[in-house]
Amino acid sequence: MSTEDRVLNNIYKPSLSNVLSPVTLQHMAREWLKEDTPNFDYGGFVVGEKEETALLLIKSPGVLAGKPFFEAIFKELDCVVSWEYDEGEFLEPIQCVAKVTGKVRQLLLGERVALNCLSRASGIASLARQLAKIKERVGWKGEIAGTRKTTPGFRLVEKYALMVGSVSTHRHDLSSMIMLKDNHIWTSGSITQAVKDAKIVGGFSLKVEVECRSVDEALEAAEAGSDIIMLDNFSSEALPDAATKIKTSYPNVLIEASGGITESTIDKYLIPGVDVVSLSRLTQGYDVVDFSLKIQKAGVDPRNLPVK
Repeated sequence: MSTEDRVLNNIYKPSLSNVLSPVTLQHMAREWLKEDTPNFDYGGFVVGEKEETALLLIKSPGVLAGKPFFEAIFKELDCVVSWEYDEGEFLEPIQCVAKVTGKVRQLLLGERVALNCLSRASGIASLARQLAKIKERVGWKGEIAGTRKTTPGFRLVEKYALMVGSVSTHRHDLSSMIMLKDNHIWTSGSITQAVKDAKIVGGFSLKVEVECRSVDEALEAAEAGSDIIMLDNFSSEALPDAATKIKTSYPNVLIEASGGITESTIDKYLIPGVDVVSLSRLTQGYDVVDFSLKIQKAGVDPRNLPVK
């Protein structure tokens, strides 16, 4: 496997962690550790505070993602992480990805929390990378994106993993962009009224997106001033004609296709006229990447795995 295949658009991947606030990382790490050990650490009494080195092993293929969160967890426990690979690299098992050094009790306090973050972030990035490669193969110039269907309390990790996988995060939260869905429309009375009200409170700095179930709804939304039209649950057969009709009348409106799209069907949606394709599967239907953390014994890995 070539370097180009292993690392997609890796110009910025090693510095991608700069988008994360160190204050937020510290807060999240502390909350996760408190959740896992709310009172007594009985296992810590058994192992004590002898300093050891543990090997982080990757046991299934995938894109490495989530290093800042892994590091933040062990930093709270006064452990030092030394990485062998960059964020965003595709790795095959079984390899030593990193070494973590610290007191045994501290290593084990952080083990499961850190592995949970890394395995999930890497799973999301791996699926995102798969979709990004499909986009490159067909030569589509739009953006593949995630959705707001994320895990409560874990969204930052999941959105960051999408970035590592080279797809768009979409909006981060309700405050990032105004998206008017069916319940907004029904409650306000019409698409036109909903967009008008959204523009009043959002001002110039927030884009407005409207979820539409038909071309007529999309044209009404565009006429009302919507910046983005989401064509929701349009079939791949109906999408090209719908996108053409909207773009013909409103060429500056962005069109997003969403709903029921998977990695096996996405290529049918990557068409001219569509600017964004979003999938909830990116944060709801991915396979985790399997990692384990094993303490070295006298410099020898007890599972007879190659150790660098």
